[in-house]
Amino acid sequence: MSFNAFLEQDRRLVILKSLAGQLNGTLNEVLIQRALDTFGHNVSRDAVKSQLRWLEAVDAVTLREASGYLIATLAPRGVDHLERRTPIDGIAKPSLGGA
Repeated sequence: MSFNAFLEQDRRLVILKSLAGQLNGTLNEVLIQRALDTFGHNVSRDAVKSQLRWLEAVDAVTLREASGYLIATLAPRGVDHLERRTPIDGIAKPSLGGA
């Protein structure tokens, strides 16, 4: 696996973990970008949107738009990945012990 592929998979895991850390499992793209920054992923808003759309395509999150911002909500398949029940190719595996 290339280093860029490794980074993309880790970004997707950080996004899922960030959503899981919310009471309602929901964050907007701005807050997700800040969460990625916290974990060393300095990426553009367009890159965040691209990752969110990818996660939506594999049913790990649901997306809606409000005032021009994407709002992501953790989906059951994303929870299953975080809990290591059903891995999703293209997302880093969470460490043992949960999200």
